[in-house]
Amino acid sequence: MPKATYVLGTGLSHNGSACLLRDGQIIAAVEKERVTGKKNDGGNDLVTIAHCLETAGIGPEDLDLIVQNANFGDFHYGNNWYRGARQLPAGVPVVTISHHLAHATAAYFLSPFDNASVLVVDGCGSPYDECTDLAGSFIAERPPEEVPWLWCEKDSFYSAAGGRLRALYKDFSPWGRPYQSRHLLHPPTTRHSIGGQYMSASHYCLGGTSDMGKLMGLAPYGKANPGEPPIFRSQDGRVFVDEEWVRDYGAPFTGEGDFKNRFQYFADLARRVQTQVEESLLYLVRHRHRLADHPDLCFAGGVALNAVANRRILEETPICRLFVPPAADDSGLAIGCAFHGWAQVLGGPRVRHDGGTFFGRAYGEPAILRALSGLGDGVSVRRPTDLVGDVADLLAGGSAVAWFQGGAEFGPRALGHRSILGDPRRADLRDYINLKVKFREDFRPFAPSVLAEEAGRYFELEGESPYMLLVVRVREEWHSRIPAVTHVDGTARVQTVTPRTDARYHALLTEFGRRTGLGMLLNTSLNRRGSPMVETPAQAVTMFRETGLHALAIGDWLVTKTGVGTGNPAPQS
Repeated sequence: MPKATYVLGTGLSHNGSACLLRDGQIIAAVEKERVTGKKNDGGNDLVTIAHCLETAGIGPEDLDLIVQNANFGDFHYGNNWYRGARQLPAGVPVVTISHHLAHATAAYFLSPFDNASVLVVDGCGSPYDECTDLAGSFIAERPPEEVPWLWCEKDSFYSAAGGRLRALYKDFSPWGRPYQSRHLLHPPTTRHSIGGQYMSASHYCLGGTSDMGKLMGLAPYGKANPGEPPIFRSQDGRVFVDEEWVRDYGAPFTGEGDFKNRFQYFADLARRVQTQVEESLLYLVRHRHRLADHPDLCFAGGVALNAVANRRILEETPICRLFVPPAADDSGLAIGCAFHGWAQVLGGPRVRHDGGTFFGRAYGEPAILRALSGLGDGVSVRRPTDLVGDVADLLAGGSAVAWFQGGAEFGPRALGHRSILGDPRRADLRDYINLKVKFREDFRPFAPSVLAEEAGRYFELEGESPYMLLVVRVREEWHSRIPAVTHVDGTARVQTVTPRTDARYHALLTEFGRRTGLGMLLNTSLNRRGSPMVETPAQAVTMFRETGLHALAIGDWLVTKTGVGTGNPAPQS
């Protein structure tokens, strides 16, 4: 039997990760936050590399190639935050690629498309002088020769075919940090970056630089002001930030009390930024489409997580099919690095991806039993003959159930392996999960998981949305019937589920449908506010014990708290 070829990709960004390929297929991938427990952790990749190697049962000496990426690589690879105790195995070749190329490669290789266009839009990519994909591409504006490192990628466009990518158009912008001292709403990264502007608005409204998803959820509460000046200026296929737009905005978010007192102020700003980001993206997609005229588009970079904008791209541009990878943000860089190494460096053939996202370690029965052994009194632990049916009964009775199955999802969305589930018909359960389980802001919506074959019954959705990266309209007759997953504007961020990608989760949705007539569940990530999704059985048991969760389905085991019986309404306080 020929020796397997192992390629390791590693992303040294603020959302660090590592990905391991064997003969062109992903066998392990993990985000650093899942290993360290620190939300959005990045930098040094020692723990993520070790995690992937251990998951695969190989040592560093088995690696054939390492491909890495970090913004400002010449600085960061030597910086202690990035290097630290980092020791790459001696004798293994190391290749470095630039930021947008890693994003684009991940999107294309995970997509179902043989040929496609690829668009990358984010907050900040690699500096011009560190880009490895400039040959043959159109450069919208070249930086001054004396300060090339200050000019960074803000959007890039590629043609992909036959397992190869070619840059067609790249736009750069000068670094904008000096403008941060002027106003918190100025982009903190590249000066004319769509992603940077969205990040600064989330920081201004919500107090954190990683709150972009919250800003998208806040925007529908906002009111439009027809006379407001534009945030972005579009010209000759490029998008610029009009820095004067911030002059009417004063003090930013100072705490939760301030946010509640000025809720409408922040919601109006969120709506303004969200709407204008959507318009700018539509402009970019239409312009870039003329360069390749391909009906299929892969979209990556942090801005691609904007699920509202993704729907408009499908509805209002010539794009027929849109693919957004499950980890479109910087956590996906490692995947792009690994695929680049396999295909471009080693010349391996593209291996068709099966569409799954469960690249994490699957913890076996011993780890589950060790975690359950510390539960103590007040709970029932059993291994039912029909786990799916019993959990469906609990959900139909109003319970909030933690669902821990197999290897973890890769990316920011819980897709049925590290999830909290509930009945989408119950608005009171939505509020209960926010208050007693997640401990998060009450304005944030929950998403539905739905049987793919039934999605069109409830939502204005054509095709599938497997990664929860499309916000679509809930059909009007269902608004009041599924209030727990219908946002204030009548939309929902939908995940469609098929038996091909997740047979057990599909079976659970089916059984819930048999009991309720509704093949759908409320699905949110298994974590508390400010923490990453749980990774291990022990973490899942701890969250079950310390929060208001009513039940935990972990592997083949079912744990319930005293007073929660199969088929009985669960306590809601």
